[in-house]
Parts: sequence; C-alpha cells; structure tokens
Amino acid sequence: MARTTPMSLVELMVMKDDIRPVLEFLGKKGNFQFQKNARAESSKGEGASENQERELFVKLQDARSFLNIEDIDSSLLASATCASEKEHAQAERFLADVENLKKRETAAYDELKRVQESKDEAESFKNLKVSFSELDHLSFLSLKIGRINPADFEELKIAVGQRAIIVPLGDDKSKIMAASSKKARFSLDTELKKFGFVPFEIPSDFKGVPDDVLEGLEKQLSETQKSVDYIEEEKQNMAQAHADMLRALLASFAIAAQIVDVQNELESTSLVYRLTGWIPTDAAHAMMKDLDKLSEGRIAIRVYNPLEVPSVLNGTEQVPVRLKHGKLVGAFERMIFSYGSPVYGAIDPTPFVALFFTLLFGIMFGDAGQGFIFLLLGLLMNFKVVKVGGWNKFAPIFMAIGCSSMIMGVLTGEFFGNEEVLKPLSLAITGLFGEPHAPILHLMPDGSEHSIKTMFAFFGVTVGVGFIINSVGLVINIINNLLMHKVGKALFGKNGLSGAVFFWYVVVMVVRIVVADHSIDMADGIVIGVTLFLTMFSEPIHRIMEHETPVFENGLFAAIIEAIVELLETLISYMSNSISFIRVGAFGLAHAVLGFIIATLSEMAGPAYLAVMLVGNGIVVVLEGMIVAIQVIRLQYYEFFSKFFNETGREFKPFSFDY
Repeated sequence: MARTTPMSLVELMVMKDDIRPVLEFLGKKGNFQFQKNARAESSKGEGASENQERELFVKLQDARSFLNIEDIDSSLLASATCASEKEHAQAERFLADVENLKKRETAAYDELKRVQESKDEAESFKNLKVSFSELDHLSFLSLKIGRINPADFEELKIAVGQRAIIVPLGDDKSKIMAASSKKARFSLDTELKKFGFVPFEIPSDFKGVPDDVLEGLEKQLSETQKSVDYIEEEKQNMAQAHADMLRALLASFAIAAQIVDVQNELESTSLVYRLTGWIPTDAAHAMMKDLDKLSEGRIAIRVYNPLEVPSVLNGTEQVPVRLKHGKLVGAFERMIFSYGSPVYGAIDPTPFVALFFTLLFGIMFGDAGQGFIFLLLGLLMNFKVVKVGGWNKFAPIFMAIGCSSMIMGVLTGEFFGNEEVLKPLSLAITGLFGEPHAPILHLMPDGSEHSIKTMFAFFGVTVGVGFIINSVGLVINIINNLLMHKVGKALFGKNGLSGAVFFWYVVVMVVRIVVADHSIDMADGIVIGVTLFLTMFSEPIHRIMEHETPVFENGLFAAIIEAIVELLETLISYMSNSISFIRVGAFGLAHAVLGFIIATLSEMAGPAYLAVMLVGNGIVVVLEGMIVAIQVIRLQYYEFFSKFFNETGREFKPFSFDY
C-alpha cells in the first residue's frame, strides 16, 4: 500500500548576498515548506517590515489600472524572475511618466470643469440686454446676481413684494438678478439670505453683452475638450506601447515582494541567514546540489530525518504530509484534505477514494448518454476549451465518473432515459453468454417475480460494496496503528482487529445462514463473544499491555459502564455503516425511474419531444448529478474515513510564488 511521501528537514545557512537568489529558487521549485518557528529577534527592529518592492508593485498595479491594461495571469510567474536593478530603474522611469500623465489629465479635467461652470453661469446673463457694468453704476439701483433653489423662485418673489424686482437668468430659474432701490438693499439682502441665495462674483472688468461672453466661452470650452481628448489618446498610446513591459514588471515585482516578505521573517546576522524547512526526501539531494551550484559553494546544508528533529520527537511539531499521485488519482486529493490530512507515515487513502467514488457514482447515476456528458465536459476542461476557474483541475474526476456512469448505463440499457437505443448492444453482449435479452440488468420493477429478485439482488450488491469499503477502512486503521507502534489500538477496539473480526464474522455468518440455510452454533457464539469482549474492554487491555497502572483508571464499575457503551456503539455503528449503502441501490433505482418518466413524458409531448428530452435530461444531469456527488462524498466521509481518521496530520504547503 502507498504511504505518505517521506520528508526531510533541511537547514540552510545562506550568505546575505545570496539570500534572494536562494529564495527565488525555492519559490520556483515549490517544494520547500518553512519550518514553524518564532520570528527572528533580528527582524523585529525598526524597518524590518519595509518592502520597497511591494510598494513599487502596488504603484505598478495603480498604473495598470489607470491605463486600463488587462491584469496578468499567475502562470506568468513561472517564466518571470525577481526584479533586478535594471528593472527597478525601468519601473521608476515608467511610473514617473505615468505620474506626469496623471497630473496633466487631472489639470485638463479641472480646466474643463471650470470652463464648463463658467459657461453655465454666463448663460444666466442671456436675459440681460445691457452691460452689467452699466446697470451696476446706477446711483439709485442695487443689483444682486447669484444662485438659488429653482423651487424657491416664486416664494422669493412673494417675500420681497414691492421692495425689489426678481429677474430669472436662464431657463431653469436657478440663477437670478435681484434689483432694489439703494434704501431697500438691506431688506433685500435679508430676504435673499433666508432663501439660500449664493451671490456670483462679477469681475470688475466684465464688459459686453451675454452673447459675446458665451461665444468666447464656447470657443474656450471646445479648445479645453480637445486638450482632454488629446490626453486620452496619449493615455491609450502609452497603454498599447507599454502593456507587455508593464506585465513583465508586475510579474517580477510580485516575485520580489514575496521574497522580501519571507526575508524579513528569517533568522539572520549581519552576514548570514538561516533557513529551515521540510522537503520531500526524494527531491532533497538534487535540490541541495542545485543550491550549492547557485551559490557557488557559499552555502551550508544539513539534512535531518524526522526522527532526528526534537520538535517532532516531543510532539510540538507534525511532519507535513505530501501525497504523490498521477493526474487521475491526484484530482481526488482535495477530497482527502477537505476532511483532514492523514498522519505522516500513514497509509495514503487517495487511491481507494478515487476507486470508491468512481464506482459509487456510476452505480447511482447509470446512464450512457448522461455519463457521456460528464466525460465530454471533463475532456473539454482538461484541454482548457472550457474554463471554470479552479475547477479545471478536477477534469479527471468528471472523466472518471462519466466513464463509470456510461458502463452502468450500458448494463441497465439507459441512454438519456431511453431503453431502445442500446437494445441491440445489450442483445449482442448477452447473446455471448446465453439467451439474448435486453437490458443486461433490468432495474425497473414490472411486478414480475424475476424483476423483484433482480432488484433485491441489486440492493445486496450495493451492501456488498459497502462491506468492502468498510473493511478497507478497518484494514487501513489497523496498519496505520501498527506503523505508529500503537499495537493496542491496532489489535483492540471498535476499529481495531477485534472489531474487524467481529464485523467480518457476523457478515459471513449471516450470508451462510441466508444462502446455505445453516444455523448458529456454539463456535459462532464463542468467536462473537471473544471479539466483542476484546472490543468492549480495549482500554483496560491496552493499559495492561503498556504496563500502565491502575488498569481500571476510573474504577471497575466505570469500566463496566464504558464497556457496555462501547458494545452498543460497536453494534449500532457496524449496522448503520452497512445499511447506509442501501441508499446506493435506492439512488440507482430512483435514477432509472426518473429516466423512465422523462422518456414517457417526451413521447407524450409529441412535437415537443426533443424539447422535453433536453430539459428533462439537463435537470437530471445538473441537479441529480450534484445530489449523487454529495451522497458519495457523505458515504466516504462517514463510512470510510471515520474508520481510520482518528487524528489529523498537517498538509504540506510549500513556499511558492502567487499573484
């Protein structure tokens, strides 16, 4: 059986001038996980968290956003290198040009806004037929020009009454001219203030009629707009000319920023940095050789076995767990780690999960046509024709369940719920082994004795599959405990050898009684009694084996109560674990019935046959596909994982560059 990947702890002593190339090498390799340790005292001083590369990266991102350039993909980091001095200078020059363009753009838009506002205000004077300067010099008249809320215009006119004249300037009555006698000007000011009047500042050299002013402002507005358009064109040209360079700089400074972040956290002196971390043992020699070549021999390297690491021996640190598989089995890894990481050195359950998930999904979702949809989707995702974010890495799972569903569909004769399409194939296959019949496996009950027997046989097969899955979980638990030198837990307890023998013997005994019509004898009672006794009192037996005292930690009475509880839990859990797999057969039968219903409705629809078939099968593929997937995951978690996931390890998460 495959076990978790062997790991080694590596200690590196790196010269200050070599630290960034070494960190870049480790990040690109993506197989070095830093050991958990406290932040070095030397990095706690003032300026320890400074990261000029990150500041430049943020400025470059702002520039990219300003120029409306599409962001880069994280895959570009694979070919990028840490920002050099040349790239620093290039970035500084580019950012200076962008900043200059930003300032000119801001100034141009501010000028456009100012001219537009001036034009809007000047339009307020279009109802004046004489120069304002001439009106303002009248000795008997006081003039006020400004802005009010248009809704208050009529109310203001009523409020001033005969004391002043209110003249609207413009069409919306938001700008007004108020005229009164010199004697009434204070009263007018009071009323205007009540209505939120905001006076305009009239230039002392303002001359001419409104038409002249508007003409000049229109011309100025046109020229200002041209300046804004020119800057926008310049901005687009800059984006086109520097897009590739900017993306390259972003990738380089993304790497550089992450390197500095790590560097600031390392233990160091004025000359040397110390790095400790975990790597797969099979990669240690080659990686150390590359590091020695990279640093031209200016590096000290020590490699430790996990059993030589004090923090591992005293239990304060877990060795990180890495699982190594091909593309198909590796796609199921996230299902393992979403439940918990296996313990280092234990059996790797991923191949079993891949097999059981594929098998159970196929049994519950048997349809050759619908299975082909999953297979096709998996192929399109695998070749990046269809991109579904981070889901593309699960393309092998879609292909696997597609194939298993198609195989089950051929057995049940279903092709998008139709049993006629695959009939010739079923007849040809069954003809090789006897009398031809279709389908090969008839799940749809038709009331006949044969169909009832077939249905119950199908449920028996699914329970048998559950027996195999439960048994594999028990075997993995026993082996894991032996590997961890926990002999007591391996031999005794519900999930130990005693519990497993009880489970296996009872299943064989039931099959023997049902199939061969045997009866229960004394030997059965002895085997069941002994295995249950060893399971019930596993804790005291374990303490005896480990020479721990007292044997009954909480007294004899408490031990008996605990044994009874353990007995009940063992009986209930094994029974529920077995019965749970009846749902696999139930889902398989329900899927066949649902397919039959869709096919019947399609035939009843007449001209709308194709539409009903497409909609019905689409709903089944999406909704029932998700439901079946959830049920399979549930069976894996509660019936399989629960057998051996007694403690959780620590997932291997190596240092690598991300965007």
